[in-house]
Amino acid sequence: MAEQLRLMAVHAHPDDESSKGAATTAKYVAEGVDVLVVTCTGGERGSVLNPKLDRPEVWADIADIRRAEMDAARDVLGVDQAWLGFVDSGLPQGDPLPPLPEGCFAAQEVEVAAGPLVRLMRQFRPHVVTTYDEEGGYPHPDHIMCHKVSVAAFEAAGDASRYPELGEPWQPSKLYYDIGFSKAKILALDEAMRAAGLESPYAQWLERWEDRPDKGPRITTRIECAEYFPVRDDALRAHATQIDPDGFWFQVPMDLQQRAWPTEDFQLARSLVDSPLPESDLFAGVRETAHVN
Repeated sequence: MAEQLRLMAVHAHPDDESSKGAATTAKYVAEGVDVLVVTCTGGERGSVLNPKLDRPEVWADIADIRRAEMDAARDVLGVDQAWLGFVDSGLPQGDPLPPLPEGCFAAQEVEVAAGPLVRLMRQFRPHVVTTYDEEGGYPHPDHIMCHKVSVAAFEAAGDASRYPELGEPWQPSKLYYDIGFSKAKILALDEAMRAAGLESPYAQWLERWEDRPDKGPRITTRIECAEYFPVRDDALRAHATQIDPDGFWFQVPMDLQQRAWPTEDFQLARSLVDSPLPESDLFAGVRETAHVN
């Protein structure tokens, strides 16, 4: 009997699982893959970005509301989900930046913070793990810490001498970084909007692009998942405090998105299996070695 494929997606806050790689996870769920989303923090210090919900009673109950939003998004995506239990670090503002809040996720020792994720990896036994690159996708302290903890846990989970109290060792086969935006993707969407006679929401991004590194050359793996873009957007809207349904993320018509850039993109960061690049499947090389479908 073939073993079931298992994918673990590690994210910093509730809503990240719906804005980063969500169509990919929905695609694999539909194909019968067992997907576990790991959420490092509760998102307690997140902003209320939906003006319709920027109300005192929402702010007063934000921690519970964000957990309920995560429950709703989880159901939309069809994934299982686990909390690591750390407290949101917030996004420091100012020059110089203020110190991190005491006890928050980004202030933890990496070796300590990786422990709960090692335990989950040994329990769930993922073949593939996805997370953020060394810059966190963007430089939020929790995103950078999520990267550090994910890499540390990936490297420790299969080592019997590390964290021996946290279960039987299990070594995931592949580790990926989500590459949400590349210059080629932004250009493709911008050009498609203009060709359709629509105002592009990416004009200012492109004007400022010289100040940003292009992560496009890092992409090794493109997952065809346009069919699941509507699922991604429904999951994102489930995080009602975190997304304005009339805002930036929903300005490009769905059919145009699906035609202009039908993939979600990743960088293969670690691999213990043979998988020639470029790839079109996160489980390339795993299916053969693990005898899975």
